[in-house]
Amino acid sequence: MLPNILLGTLMMIVTTGVHSVFTIISLRVLSRWLHSRHNGHPFNAIGLIAGTILMFFVAALVEVGMWAGAYLALGAIEDAATSIYYSMVTFTTLGYGDVVLSDRWRLLSSLEAANGIIMFGWTTAVVMAVVQQSFAKVLEQIHRKKDPSVA
Repeated sequence: MLPNILLGTLMMIVTTGVHSVFTIISLRVLSRWLHSRHNGHPFNAIGLIAGTILMFFVAALVEVGMWAGAYLALGAIEDAATSIYYSMVTFTTLGYGDVVLSDRWRLLSSLEAANGIIMFGWTTAVVMAVVQQSFAKVLEQIHRKKDPSVA
């Protein structure tokens, strides 16, 4: 049980680092967009939101790949395709149950599920922040066009 907990904790730390990098990139892009002269156009806002979502989808794929690699390295799952599939199903907490780990590594998969749920919650928070900031800028531009005296 202890090896599961230690490895699961290490994986959570590493995936938190990956998610942090993607968050910083996302917030830098948002900051640049908010300070650009084209920041109030609705299509730009939609592009920014879509880009943020796609960026965090890539983050999730990287994190899933890391967990899949761990399963392969441990010999818990024998082939890459099954390992990636199992990791994706576990990370998203879908849990089909058609692939299961041996009793030795079973606890590790529950730690991956906990990790995934935390990362998706974090992603949701960042996406909502981008949505709020983007549409606040769009509304500000709309009000400026209606009333040029608004600063």
